Amino acid sequence: MALLAIGCLLILRPFISAALWAAILCFTTWPLFLHLEQVLGGRRGLAALIATLALAATIAAPFVILGSTLASNLSDLTVAVQKLYQAGPPAPPAWVREIPLVGIRLSDYWLTLTESSAARLQGLVSLLPTVKTIAVEGGKVLGSGIVQILLSLFIAFFFYRDGEALAAHLNAGIYRIGGERGNELLELAGATVRAVVYGIIGTALAQGALATFGFLIAGVPGAAFLGFVTFVVSMIPGGPLLVALPAAYWLYRQGAAGWAVFMVIWGTMDSSIDNVIKPLLIRRGVSTPIILVMLGVFGGAMAFGLIGLFIGPTVLALGHTLYQEWTAVVALTAEGSKAAQAQTSPVAAVKPHMRDVQEGAAPT
Repeated sequence: MALLAIGCLLILRPFISAALWAAILCFTTWPLFLHLEQVLGGRRGLAALIATLALAATIAAPFVILGSTLASNLSDLTVAVQKLYQAGPPAPPAWVREIPLVGIRLSDYWLTLTESSAARLQGLVSLLPTVKTIAVEGGKVLGSGIVQILLSLFIAFFFYRDGEALAAHLNAGIYRIGGERGNELLELAGATVRAVVYGIIGTALAQGALATFGFLIAGVPGAAFLGFVTFVVSMIPGGPLLVALPAAYWLYRQGAAGWAVFMVIWGTMDSSIDNVIKPLLIRRGVSTPIILVMLGVFGGAMAFGLIGLFIGPTVLALGHTLYQEWTAVVALTAEGSKAAQAQTSPVAAVKPHMRDVQEGAAPT
């Protein structure tokens, strides 16, 4: 049986990330699916097809739009690089020279780039291999992520159609392993998954969309790509502002100081709306440390590719919540055992008697 299980895992290994994301999607949208099935008169197959198409329009479409806009943004990027080469960077601030150890050398090199076009050309040429590698690897990751998302949507159709039977088998398996306690932990796991998807990922999507709208208003090129970057970094505190500040600097260099100030204010507002949106989206919250969310985003991306941006925080939050529940039960059990032992231990019963004898009191 162990060898058979290992063989099944090896066969399904390429599809684990897609299946895991499909399961998360179906579980978090299951109440909506049941309502759709009721509206369609109990035709589950049709309801599963419509729900899958709705998920595709909600999730896959932004990535397709992102991939298509990257090509059109290449011309804007080329113009920006040409302008940087011709005009050069601004003069270094005075405080750069005061940086210990490296300040003087950094300021001198900065001045060289400002005054010498040959130095700027040499610097750009030295960066070309790195830029090429980043572009190629980024394209591979983006293409693989789109394939994984499409595969997860295909699997989601079968999860919707056969979800009740799969849930029954899962409940039976958990009961065989942990009994009633296992089912309680399964319910806790479900609440945690919903909280992470609705709260963390949902808030990040809202912040990414708001950032994209702000970039479009200010006329920043590559608004869709910058919005996607904002979505990724929105899972860390102040993430949207980290993307808005370079855009504001670009606007300032273009002579649009007013739009630069607008971009800073917009990024600050976008960074703070998670304090409003997240409590509205999370009905039963989970206290997941922010460091776990950050590690889940980047570690999930390294482990599963683009789709790991969603899977990573969900899995780590689930593991953290279940571990907290497990250790809390162990601690309560240990305290209960100590209390019971103190009440029934012969030594505990003799101690008051011995104290009375030592103090000269009459034993009762």
